[in-house]
Amino acid sequence: MSDDDDTFPDIAENRGLRQTVRNVALLNLGYFGIEFAVALAIGSVALFADSVDFLEDGAVNLLILAGLGWTAARRAKLGMVLAAIILLPALATFWTAWQNFSTGLVPEPVPLTITGAGAFVVNFVCARLLAPYRTTGGSLTRAAFLSARNDVIANVAIVAAGLLTAATGSKWPDLVVGLGIAALNAGAAHEVYEAAIAEHVAAKP
Repeated sequence: MSDDDDTFPDIAENRGLRQTVRNVALLNLGYFGIEFAVALAIGSVALFADSVDFLEDGAVNLLILAGLGWTAARRAKLGMVLAAIILLPALATFWTAWQNFSTGLVPEPVPLTITGAGAFVVNFVCARLLAPYRTTGGSLTRAAFLSARNDVIANVAIVAAGLLTAATGSKWPDLVVGLGIAALNAGAAHEVYEAAIAEHVAAKP
């Protein structure tokens, strides 16, 4: 297969996919502002990690939107870049977790729980929107779907952390969930990278 051949020739003309990716990007960027503000206000590692993840997801979907009309080989290369981008929230989370561990800060449980529940709704909608297209655009749309799917799981854990924080008054639920989100991002990055490598190999002559 030549570099100019496209494994998915209808992607550039797929208006439904383009509209979906655009909507998902806007949802992620919008909730990033909300969650980031709450995270700073209450000192939550889990919300900070998840808010940075919303920003990352918004950026990923904007990059996907730009790359939908590219050849399979170029999309594979962009997929490798996206895999690296997905790791960024994990690195930010580790730094924030260390800061909170050192200070012993315990986040306020009510805003932690409510904000986590709101994030769950947003990510669930995004995952449902992306699910029909998760195999349409190779590593690109796979990156978007995996991020949304993992975020739904992470948001359930954030709500649980809020409830446990209210019950125990401990910093540990928030710290553990924050580090768990970092681990989910690392796993998603690995899956996206493998998909991009496979797509790159398939696009070679």
